[in-house]
Amino acid sequence: MSPTTKAQTAPSVPSQVSGGGRPRGEGAAGQRDPFFDNAKYLAIVLVALGHSWEPLTDSSRAAMALYLTVYAFHMPAFILISGYFSRGFDLGPAKLKRLVSGVLVPYLIFQVLYVGFQRWLEPDARPDAFSLLNPWYLNWFLAALFLWRLTTPIWQLVRWPVAVSFLVAVVASATREVGSDFDLMRVLQFLPFFVIGLQLRPEHFALVRRRWVRIAAVPVFAAALLAAYWLAPRLDSGWLYHNSCVQDLHRPAWTAPFSTLALFLAAAVLIIAFLAWVPRRRTWFTALGAGTLYGYLLHGFVIKISRWYEWYDAAAWIRRPLGELLVTLLGIAMITALCSAPVRRVFRPLMEPRMNWAFRKVT
Repeated sequence: MSPTTKAQTAPSVPSQVSGGGRPRGEGAAGQRDPFFDNAKYLAIVLVALGHSWEPLTDSSRAAMALYLTVYAFHMPAFILISGYFSRGFDLGPAKLKRLVSGVLVPYLIFQVLYVGFQRWLEPDARPDAFSLLNPWYLNWFLAALFLWRLTTPIWQLVRWPVAVSFLVAVVASATREVGSDFDLMRVLQFLPFFVIGLQLRPEHFALVRRRWVRIAAVPVFAAALLAAYWLAPRLDSGWLYHNSCVQDLHRPAWTAPFSTLALFLAAAVLIIAFLAWVPRRRTWFTALGAGTLYGYLLHGFVIKISRWYEWYDAAAWIRRPLGELLVTLLGIAMITALCSAPVRRVFRPLMEPRMNWAFRKVT
């Protein structure tokens, strides 16, 4: 199955769904921290580029190297930041209302829209079966975040939360019987990053902003790209999606602890390197970081159109260096536009529905 088919695409951390304790993305003084908005925008750009590059990976080793590098860390980075902003989540009425209106309702809306969109564009193809329990395409992250957020009080209670979550990920990666409801395999395999985010504090993010870390990030990414270039014809990219057990990737079950640890360490190093280069000050794209939910969910329609109408096969030059550069620039422009204020105003009823009418008043 292609990386861009159902339930195989990495999303960004939507600003609307990343809150849990303090106001969304705000610092101690009640102001949004530009560092996190910058990180979210840059991460959603990587998401769009990964999807834009995917059709090029079968004809370009360089595109595959870039693709593998991005997929090694951007999903874990999103989940870690989501965990960080979930530190204050509890099962109180206010938090549960926000979880329902900001995560569950958009999930339900886009589950319908994505499936309907597919059936409209491919009337002659056999449509995917509609199911509220089987997230379609990008929707898997909202389903996962809903479940992770609900389990937050548990991870705040247990004595060794990171170790326990890592054990859960290992067992899941070695188990064929994990069901497909809510894309549970991904929920379990990515769980350690969410739990680590719950343990982080502002001073931990301050560490990655040190000058020597920024300098070290350059050779780290250079080494990662070289390694990815070497691995491109050898590595099954399915390892980076975390939606399969090791047996389905043609490895015995006993390798699960080692593969889980290797992927975790690679992601951790690249997350640190990525965050080290995220600007701390306000930039021209800082405000766009508050609209990543819009860019994330809406760009899926563009990506699917490009596949169904075979845009990448329209001309031979698209798969050459100049075409790859153009695809990259168009991917950046697309996601930037979809995170912008005008788009957010139009689609706010779908992304941030006002749900007060649906809840009882709790005294």
